[in-house]
Amino acid sequence: MLCFAGTALIAYLIGAFPTGYIAGKLGGIDIRKVGSGNPGATNVTRVLGKRFGYPVFVIDFCKGVVPVLLAAAIARQCGLGAFATDLCIAVGGIFSVVGHSYPVWLGFKGGKGVATSLGVIFGIS
Repeated sequence: MLCFAGTALIAYLIGAFPTGYIAGKLGGIDIRKVGSGNPGATNVTRVLGKRFGYPVFVIDFCKGVVPVLLAAAIARQCGLGAFATDLCIAVGGIFSVVGHSYPVWLGFKGGKGVATSLGVIFGIS
C-alpha cells in the first residue's frame, strides 16, 4: 500500500511542475492572464511562440513519461506481482495528469493535460 501512496505523491508532484507558468514568467508575462488563460503548451506556443512553446510541450510530455517509468521501478523495488505492478504504473500515470491539471503551486488551476497524457501513453507503451 505504501508503494501506491508513494507513487501517487511522487507522480503528482512531478506533474504539478508549472512549466507553462515558468515559461510565461521567462517571457515577461503571466500566461494565465493572456490567450486562453491556460498555462499549457498550446497557449504558451500561441502567445510566446515556438521558442517557448516547444520546450514546454517536451517538458510536459516528460512529466507523463517519467512518473510511469518511476512507478514501474518502484513496483519492482517493492516486489509487487504483475497485476499490482500494472496498477502502480496506472496510478503513476493518472496522478501525473492530475498534478498537471490541478497543480498545488497554481491554486489547482493548471493545463488540460494533453501533452502529459501523451507522455503517459508513450511511457506505458
